[in-house]
Amino acid sequence: MNAELNSLVRRARVHAALGDPARLAIVDALTLGDASPGEIARSLDMPTNLVAHHVRVLTEAGLVVRARSEGDRRRTYLRLRPEALAALAPAPLTGVERVVFVCTHNSARSQLAAALWRHRTHGAAASAGTKPAARVHPRAVAVARRHRLELDPTRTAHVADVVGDDDLVIAVCDNAHEELTGPVRPRLHWSVPDPVRLDTDEAFEAAYADLADRVDRLAPAVSPGAHHD
Repeated sequence: MNAELNSLVRRARVHAALGDPARLAIVDALTLGDASPGEIARSLDMPTNLVAHHVRVLTEAGLVVRARSEGDRRRTYLRLRPEALAALAPAPLTGVERVVFVCTHNSARSQLAAALWRHRTHGAAASAGTKPAARVHPRAVAVARRHRLELDPTRTAHVADVVGDDDLVIAVCDNAHEELTGPVRPRLHWSVPDPVRLDTDEAFEAAYADLADRVDRLAPAVSPGAHHD
């Protein structure tokens, strides 16, 4: 009986947190990508002190978690907890002809994300880097093979040579999100930890799992007519 009561209390706390229009707007903004409190304040035209208050309520309700940027350590990013997303349906993204995933070196996360998107959605996808490496990281190639993803280990590219006007650009690393400006500014940001920092099979598998979850989350929100192979 205590377990049932605790579950009801947790659910009631979540419902109460979502009962405020401003907090619901913050949750909507975080449904498809991560953001800093300052980015939330700018996108919603909301005072930063009010954003801080609402984020605290969402955090206490278990809807939002914080993480330090791997790029600028002074910056914090907010992300929704996966289990909270089950009850949240983001607005569809229309007019998406292709998804382009971007990271710094185009050697791991962006490559895996593009391969996952093609495999799971049969949609058009590409990847690029802000400072592309000469080749794809061997552990990323190994992860792709283990999960039967098609990935060319010799093909990396710069964002300027890949991104087109109609592409949905998703930064899958903090550095790329913070560096890119102008016409190739990412529309979405996925704060996926860099597996190269640890350089272990476990780190690359964790990155794969994170990306797979995010691809599955985003796919239903992309217009069905947007997939073209």
